[in-house]
Amino acid sequence: MKEFKDKVAVITGAASGIGMELARLCAKEGMKVVIADIDKKRLPRVERRMRREGATVLGVTTDASQREELEKLAQITLDTYGEVHLLVNNAAVGNTKYTWNYTLKDWEWQLGVDLLSVIHGIRIFIPIMLKQDNECHIVNVSSMEGLMKGSGPGGAIYGLSKHAIVSLTETLSIELEAIEAKLKVSVVCPGYVSTRIHFGDVHRPEKFHNAPEEQTGDTRNQDIYSKLDFNIEEALTQSPTITPERAAEIILDEIKQDKLYILTHKDDFMKGRVKQRFDGILEAFD
Repeated sequence: MKEFKDKVAVITGAASGIGMELARLCAKEGMKVVIADIDKKRLPRVERRMRREGATVLGVTTDASQREELEKLAQITLDTYGEVHLLVNNAAVGNTKYTWNYTLKDWEWQLGVDLLSVIHGIRIFIPIMLKQDNECHIVNVSSMEGLMKGSGPGGAIYGLSKHAIVSLTETLSIELEAIEAKLKVSVVCPGYVSTRIHFGDVHRPEKFHNAPEEQTGDTRNQDIYSKLDFNIEEALTQSPTITPERAAEIILDEIKQDKLYILTHKDDFMKGRVKQRFDGILEAFD
């Protein structure tokens, strides 16, 4: 997707972090932007800020885990702007426990946001974009953890969803190429980016709340990485955290190049973590 001016972008999880900065950057490129988020307080603030910056923007409060809310988002976009050219499935939350300590409600809540939101997005928006028969792009936001071995201690739900998003996007790429569609797809695998992802649990609907007796400790409060010979401070030295603004710049630049895999961190540390996984897989063939 090379031209952005006067085209329409829809971005979920856009009240903060990468989603917000992508929305601002798309607006600066001349796009009309629909920003969606479950956060009823932050979303209007972002909308007002973008309007002050000269953006053509519309904020729509949306729980991206719910199919009917994404259907409503699509319809509002079409009613307002007539078309949609760029969809960024960005909504996500993080919640860390040992795998066996996750409750069923934990699984249902986090998979709904981290994975079902992407599935709903592609099911609803791809038919619209194919019918338009013009240059369009879908961006599914995964994580570098979607390319690594597992997701580290306490990240089973997050890691599962991020691996699934990578596979889903790869399949879409094959299918869209087979039908010679003008629609392209990318999967973004960010490294360390300073976002609010671990605060997403404050928006957990009441029906997904755990009973007091189901509460367990958070693995982030345990010194488990020291037992696995993993030094987070050293990792951050080799692969420094970047701002959401910088991540958004990288993502938009690689959308313009129709890259399937978009990485915010291409350093030797991250490359080595990914290589470690694939080396292990390839060794299994020996």
